[in-house]
Amino acid sequence: MKIEKKVWPEYFEAIVSGKKKYELRLADWKCKEGDTLVLREWNPRIKEYTGRRVEKRVTYVAKFKLDDLFWSKEEIEKHGIQIISLE
Repeated sequence: MKIEKKVWPEYFEAIVSGKKKYELRLADWKCKEGDTLVLREWNPRIKEYTGRRVEKRVTYVAKFKLDDLFWSKEEIEKHGIQIISLE
């Protein structure tokens, strides 16, 4: 399945360059391994697409809720959550 999503310019550039190899998204839509994300660069200042796009294959999906995590809500609110990309 192909799924189209907006990506802000700084994140789009990091994806295209190969530096950013993950996506953090609200889980209000479904995707699975093997799907293709069609990422379209979106300029939030002018609220328009730039015309640039890239397609990336989904290799792993981890969906979670705050109650499912290893940390308490208080710890998350104090420190936040970070995603680390590994190579």
